[in-house]
Amino acid sequence: MKLISWNVNGLRAVVKKGFMEFFEAADADIFCLQEIKLQEGQIEMDLPDYYLYWNYAEKKGYSGTAIFTKRKPLSVQYGINHVNHTNEGRAITLEFDDFYLVNVYTPNSQHGLLRLDFRLEWEEAVLDYVKELDSRKPVILCGDLNVAHQEIDLKNPKANLKNSGFTPEERGKMTEFLASGFTDSFRYFHPDLSGAYTWWSYRTECRPRNIGWRIDYFIVSDRMAPNMEQAKIHKDVLGSDHCPIELELK
Repeated sequence: MKLISWNVNGLRAVVKKGFMEFFEAADADIFCLQEIKLQEGQIEMDLPDYYLYWNYAEKKGYSGTAIFTKRKPLSVQYGINHVNHTNEGRAITLEFDDFYLVNVYTPNSQHGLLRLDFRLEWEEAVLDYVKELDSRKPVILCGDLNVAHQEIDLKNPKANLKNSGFTPEERGKMTEFLASGFTDSFRYFHPDLSGAYTWWSYRTECRPRNIGWRIDYFIVSDRMAPNMEQAKIHKDVLGSDHCPIELELK
């Protein structure tokens, strides 16, 4: 089974930049999107082989998630059961026979860390939510998690120690999450690979020079890790400031 996750930074925009070509070539069983930046009815997706699920933000042109799946889920849930995180369209959960799939778009702490407290509250809520699901059946969590976990996960770690996405608080939450019984799929296969990034700033030609961050993940319940076949980063797929990532399961 093949799963793809991609922060598209505006689905309407990326559709004009080759999205469907990659979508068709990838032929994923489950395709997860973050930051779709649209409202209901603003795009027509002709995907007859897929069930489509959308979670829109109340604010127009902001946030939002979607999942396209060939397998019909047993149930669907929008959000993470937290009162402060209900209006930004940041999560969709699909339940299948043998696992839950949770697609998330983690809030950015913003310049000056103005939203760090909101972000850390989100992290705690997601961990509680996913652990509860994991008590029932294994979980695959994917999406833009807006954190480079270790120094190997970004080009210039020392220069970013106090910046959004690499603060000790955010990295600590990722460490806590993984220690709770979960595996970072990419590091499972590539524990020491440097220069493997999923996001590049649009400023100063960062992408051609590979000055990037790895902030997009597939994270699985530890007991599901032996079922993984490979984890990939599609760094050459353009159209967004993020690139797609892939997980294959037996």
